[in-house]
Amino acid sequence: MSDPTPVTPESSTGTHSVQDSYFEEADLALIDALQAAPRAAWSQIGPALGMDATTAARRWERLRANGLAWVTAYDSARTTTIAFVDIRCLPQHLDAVQAAATALPWVYSVDAITGDFDLMLSVASADLPTLDRWLRRGIGSLPGVRSTRTTVGITLYGEGSEWSIRAMQRVRRAELSMPRPPGRTSYSTVEHNRLAPPDQALVDALGADGRLGFTALADATGISEHTARRRLHRMIREGQVTLRCDLAYPIAGLPTLAVYRMSVPHNALEVTGSELARLDNVRMCAAVSGPHNLLVQVLLHGLHGLDAFDTVLAERFPALRVKDRTLVMYSAKRIGWLLDRRGRAIGRVPLGPGDYTPATR
Repeated sequence: MSDPTPVTPESSTGTHSVQDSYFEEADLALIDALQAAPRAAWSQIGPALGMDATTAARRWERLRANGLAWVTAYDSARTTTIAFVDIRCLPQHLDAVQAAATALPWVYSVDAITGDFDLMLSVASADLPTLDRWLRRGIGSLPGVRSTRTTVGITLYGEGSEWSIRAMQRVRRAELSMPRPPGRTSYSTVEHNRLAPPDQALVDALGADGRLGFTALADATGISEHTARRRLHRMIREGQVTLRCDLAYPIAGLPTLAVYRMSVPHNALEVTGSELARLDNVRMCAAVSGPHNLLVQVLLHGLHGLDAFDTVLAERFPALRVKDRTLVMYSAKRIGWLLDRRGRAIGRVPLGPGDYTPATR
């Protein structure tokens, strides 16, 4: 496969033909394999799926080219201060606020939501003072923003890189799975030592295509192939970088994303958070600041799945109380990737600290 050109808002056309916007069962199994091992060689992926390496690579190219699935990379949660920001807008300014927030490199994700607020942002910064400055000047000062509510991440129990679509045989998947740090991850809330420039350049290049080969990585970063290989393997081993295979959820039969704000007694928080993160439908689970100490995102096959999931919560976690349940109407941005209303990738805003000043174009 030839090295792809990184997709940006300027270079993306945002159009996909109808016939290319579907998943076959073999496609979903391929995505599952790449969720387990995002950078595994096609010579490993193919046999695990019962196909040859060339067929696996060709299938992946169709999915990637049509925005149905992609592999990306980003800084580890333990090196980053994360906040979840709800925004209430004047109706006539909602589109403009969403566009401005989506263009900011430190806003990782943007969801249009139901309920008392209009948008939910996932924001990353170096520390709490930086977060405060960006939110006040970069979000709070936008015309049309009526109010905001900020919740800071404290402990991450599970995130999207660990969620699986579960479309391949479990034994085969286990053969591919990369080793992951066990259990919880504490978010950083203080200035951390930034990655060395060569390491950051590798993460930036992999953000555009997490499967770039080492020759292409060397060309993109200006370091030798040997150095690129050594540095990336070290970052993966030390948990400094997260690799993730993502996909268009609605087209894959998962059109409902629900955000739960929950409370549990503090002495049960870690056990509850860890067990919640292992549920099949849970895409993200984190302990957070504020009146509700758990924030959970759940992927479902439809609205009918909400009652079933609530039943599971009541039966397995009797001490847990659901305080709020919000639906995501659509995701405009996820981990830097711009999405259309069907969840397909149509562009990318490279992640980074950038400036707090919103884009005006």
